[in-house]
Amino acid sequence: MITNSKYDSMVESLFNALSIIDEFYWSYIGIYLVVFAGLYFTIKTKGFQFRVLFSFSKTYKALSKVSQNKDDPGINPFKLYFASVGGMVGLGNIVIIITSVTHGGPGVLVWLWLASFAGMIIKYSEIYLGVKYRKANKKGGYDGGPMYFLKAAFGNKFVPVFACVMLCIYGIEVSQFKIITDTISSTYEFSHKSVMAVLLIITIYAAIGGIKRMANTCSILMPPFMILYIIMCLFVILNNIDILPSILADVFKSAFVGHAPVAGFVGSTFLMAAQFGIARAVYSGDIAIGYDSVVQSETKSKHPELQGRLAIFSQLTDSIICTLSILVVLVTGSWTDPSISEPSGYVMSALSQHFPHIDLFMSLLFFLAGFTTVIAYFTVGLKSAKYLNKRWGKRIYLVYAIAAFITTYYTTQENVITLMSFSAGILVLVNILGILKLQSKIKFD
Repeated sequence: MITNSKYDSMVESLFNALSIIDEFYWSYIGIYLVVFAGLYFTIKTKGFQFRVLFSFSKTYKALSKVSQNKDDPGINPFKLYFASVGGMVGLGNIVIIITSVTHGGPGVLVWLWLASFAGMIIKYSEIYLGVKYRKANKKGGYDGGPMYFLKAAFGNKFVPVFACVMLCIYGIEVSQFKIITDTISSTYEFSHKSVMAVLLIITIYAAIGGIKRMANTCSILMPPFMILYIIMCLFVILNNIDILPSILADVFKSAFVGHAPVAGFVGSTFLMAAQFGIARAVYSGDIAIGYDSVVQSETKSKHPELQGRLAIFSQLTDSIICTLSILVVLVTGSWTDPSISEPSGYVMSALSQHFPHIDLFMSLLFFLAGFTTVIAYFTVGLKSAKYLNKRWGKRIYLVYAIAAFITTYYTTQENVITLMSFSAGILVLVNILGILKLQSKIKFD
């Protein structure tokens, strides 16, 4: 019979092993995959993503015409932008991205920028392929994503099925679910299990409505969250504008030479800064993970390049939010506070220096940010499960999801973040290989 202490020891050993594998992967494989694939496509296309960023009006006008065609199947491309952002911009940008700083130092910001710009061209490619190889479904919409273009890339069923299984695991966003539950229950002194039960019910309701319901939900929740959070971060940064130049100098210096121990920070090397910066950028922006390809494949647009262009702007949005979060904890010094025990405490501590009753406000902010991500991932997980088995896939996945969300109650935020990072790494490997094999099918115009 396994006692509680033995069970806890087994779980801790499992997560320690995952952490070691995850660190090795992002140090010696993941970094090079994302950076070199992004640089390769950037050079090949002569900086296509930068040309897109400077021609927003062209993309907007073209997609506006598509949006006006109400009789066409699919979902409004601009609603899918918010659905995409809903999955990317969330607690990953406020909480999880800060773990890159606490582990790798201020220099991770430079590597995050590099990964984000490299990721834009990768994101365009995966969205393009998702739309190009999508299939019409019986509900008047489309099914697309990595499982469809990977089949074309590798010519077998094993790779797309494997990608689907990993998307099913990744689709249960246990890290953000746990952070929301922890924050609300501790702030308002509610029963942890009660908060978890209510959140689980509304998550399932929102997700079973498919991409369309998820896109509508994100279109309502995301704009106020993004505007409010950006204003608050800018306020804090501007109030510390006098030390910003020295902070930025420290960022660029530590990006290439590491950072010495200071206060609650144990120090980092150049490799650690690169590893954590790129890994968290990939996780936060869903670069080559496949989630975004599944979502945006449901667009009304019949032109893959148009939805791919819009994906570049959603990646930029993600990068801006991540940058602001990191700068806030750097200028306030909260990133070295040894009294903070959970990742969710760093931004809260930083904002509390300038705003009263921040614990009450942050619980609401965490809910808005995290809930959209949880339902977005869950929706993609359901679609992936249905791909695996049209009859029983969604039902089995719902049972698995309930069990997975509940078990997060018994582990730490750091452990569930490790699990998500590990899953992301495998998906990045498979999807980038598929994109490279199909590069001749992608048009950059």
